[in-house]
Amino acid sequence: MFQRARSEEQREIRRQAILDTAAEMLAEMPVAAVSLNELSRRVGLAKSNVLRYFESREAVLLELLDFFLESWLAALADELVAGIDAQEAPEARAGQLADVLSRSLADRVVLCDLFGAQGGVLEHNVSVEVVKRHKRSSLARLAAMTELVRRHVPELDDDQAQLFCLMSLVSAGALSAYASPPPSVLAAYEDEPALGVLHRDLRDALRASFTSALLGVLPRA
Repeated sequence: MFQRARSEEQREIRRQAILDTAAEMLAEMPVAAVSLNELSRRVGLAKSNVLRYFESREAVLLELLDFFLESWLAALADELVAGIDAQEAPEARAGQLADVLSRSLADRVVLCDLFGAQGGVLEHNVSVEVVKRHKRSSLARLAAMTELVRRHVPELDDDQAQLFCLMSLVSAGALSAYASPPPSVLAAYEDEPALGVLHRDLRDALRASFTSALLGVLPRA
């Protein structure tokens, strides 16, 4: 059990402990299952004390979304360098970009789950100030991703690359939920395989989505 934080350093340690605990919970359960009561229990603080550092469960998860997104973009820069051949034609590089992005995001299910919850859940029950801070950070991350995409597919202009990046992240959230059906749906597919004809692996679904989007905006000679 934590003692009362009396210095700014102690408050920051407490705040980071809350974020770390929430991240551990997300590794075990979907976003929807993360509750403030359980978070408080695991971190060893009363719920009222957790609320001294974050105004709501959603505020905690929005901050984690930004952290996971920043970490992913740092790793993505190296993955793109390794996975894209600068000597290839634009269409080939676009396909390589789609492959790297789909593999990278499919390996980060928690990040995709947070993307899926962002608009419908996480941006509710938070103050205007929290939303403004989150949106500023999101725009900075989007700009960084846009720059990465243009570095490898410079045939796209800024607007095209930014739109592709935005739609890619939205698609990752939506497809993550669709590609991970609940046990009852999986049981139905097992009993009657024809029902699962449109069910796709997350990486395959992301690759198809990203490839279609890129080829749609890539300038034609």
